[in-house]
Formats: sequence, structure tokens, C-alpha cells
Amino acid sequence: MEPIEATSPPSGLETRKLSLAIQGMTCASCSARVEKALGRVVGVERVAVNLADDSASVDVGAGVVTAEDLVRAVEKAGYRASLREPGAAREQAEEDEALVRARRETALLAMSAVFTVPLLVPMGASLFGAVWALPTVLQLLLATPVQFVVGARFYRGAFGALRARAGNMDLLVALGTSAAYGLSLAILIVPSLGTGHLYFEASATVLTLVLLGKWLEARAKRSTTEAVRGLMNLRPQIGRVVRGGQELDLPVAEVVRGDIVIVRPGERLPVDGEIVEGDTQVDQSLITGESMPVAKGPGDTVTGGATNADGLIRVRATAVGDDSMLSRMIMMVQG
Repeated sequence: MEPIEATSPPSGLETRKLSLAIQGMTCASCSARVEKALGRVVGVERVAVNLADDSASVDVGAGVVTAEDLVRAVEKAGYRASLREPGAAREQAEEDEALVRARRETALLAMSAVFTVPLLVPMGASLFGAVWALPTVLQLLLATPVQFVVGARFYRGAFGALRARAGNMDLLVALGTSAAYGLSLAILIVPSLGTGHLYFEASATVLTLVLLGKWLEARAKRSTTEAVRGLMNLRPQIGRVVRGGQELDLPVAEVVRGDIVIVRPGERLPVDGEIVEGDTQVDQSLITGESMPVAKGPGDTVTGGATNADGLIRVRATAVGDDSMLSRMIMMVQG
């Protein structure tokens, strides 16, 4: 989905990037709604929402928009948001939270399947000519936990959509299953309202299958996150920079274009750049797929994340931060 261009910040103000964790998105319609909500905030310059990892990247004018303004805009749209602070602690916290969420989703799916399968047995038996049904009270007892315990997440999402005067997949699931469950309950209480056939198995099956889809989607998201984390681990956190005739170990975020970076044998290159001094062999296999190290010398370009195999080199930084090839690869994986 293309980023939304919104109101530009007043001239003379620097632009800064904020990252938000978004909760409650279930489909492309949700991510589009979050993008529109953030794009309407005055002072926001650019918005990109990533449904794969439930995040939003927002470029804002420094001093114009605060994180609280963005969080309020997302909550008004019917979702939950929080500022994502950079650093290993935040990444570990997100990983722990994702693990807890995955276990909870697995337990809910298992519970839903246990209650739904008995409701489907008569349907399967009918394929072999056997016509029978579970006692109506037993159908009610099996379907109710699925509808209101397993289905609670869909009701919460539907309520958020209604509050924002919008629609999403949760609303459709909640309406459809509630109609089947409500009609069955009405027929059970007042038999004259129907033909005697109940639809508890339909509501429970729909919820279980949708939940199974959500579980598979969450697994795919975790795989994407692991791939992104693997790419991020290729980037060194410290670069050895020559400034004022001295060698300084600086965080990679403080290295600027044009800096001379010293890379010793066995170290990974912290930035994209051009070799100005030294000859070496560079192992680029994790980036380009080349199986053998490539000879590099003055004038040759090198990519951040590659390994300097056997010679000390000095590299002039040509791309840093989000402009580096590795950062662009990460953004492509994230979608």
C-alpha cells in the first residue's frame, strides 16, 4: 500500500520519524483506516502502515506533532497504539509479548476445535446415510463457549469498528455468527419459530475456521519478523570512524555520509561505501548470495553487513541509515 502524503509541517522545522505499534488491525481495510487517521493529523508529512508486523512509521515535523497526538488519532479510529522505543529492550519486550500472544491464540484454537468437532459429527455422519443430531441442550452448551469466549476478540473488533463508524472483517464475523447463534437460541426457546433445525454448528464452525486462519496468519507474521531480525543482526552497532586525525568508535547512527570508516579483518562493514585504501576479500554471501569472497580494492563499492575477510581497509561512507542497501532490504521484507 502506498504511503499517504498528508499535511506537510511548517517550513523551517526538521522532520523526525516516529514508530508506533498498532493493535487490533485484522485486514487491509484496517491498515488503510489507520493510515487515513494518522494522515489527517496536522503536521504529519508521511505515513506508512505495515499490517505484517502491526506497526506504523510516521514522519512528523519536530515540535509540531507528539506521539500522544498520533496515539489519540489511532484510538479514535477504533484501534490501540503505543510508541515503539528503539533499542534491544523494546525488541525483547515485543518478542516476549508475541510469544505470550501466540500461546494464548493456540490455546483458544484448541478449545474452539474441541467444542466444535462434536457439533460437526452428525453432519459427517449424514454423508454415510445416518440421520441423527445431538440433543439440543448439548448443542447449546457446546456452541456457547465458542461464541462468547473464543469469539470475544471478534466482538471487541466489531465494537471498535462501529464506534469509528466503519466496517471490518470482525464486524462481518460477529454479525454472521451472532445471527446463526441467535436464531438457533430463539428456535430452541420457542420451537414454533422454525422447522426445528438449529444452526449452532454453523456459528461455531465459522468462528473456528476464522480463528484457524488468524493463527496461520500469526505464524506467517512471526516468520517475517524473524527474517527481519536476522537482517538487522547483520548490521554492526559500532563503526570505527576517523575524525580530526583520531579513530573513534561511534554508534552507526552517528556515522554520516563522507566519514572515513576503518574496517579490520573479520569485521562486518557498518555502512555502504567506497574503498579508499587497502585491498581485501569481502564475503557478501548473506546479502548477494555469492558463495565465494570477492576481491575488493580502492575505488570498489562495498555493502554494509558484508564481512571483511582478510585485509584492513578504509571506506568512505556513501549511504547510511535508511539509505543503506541493508535497510532497504529490511523495508522490502517488511512490505
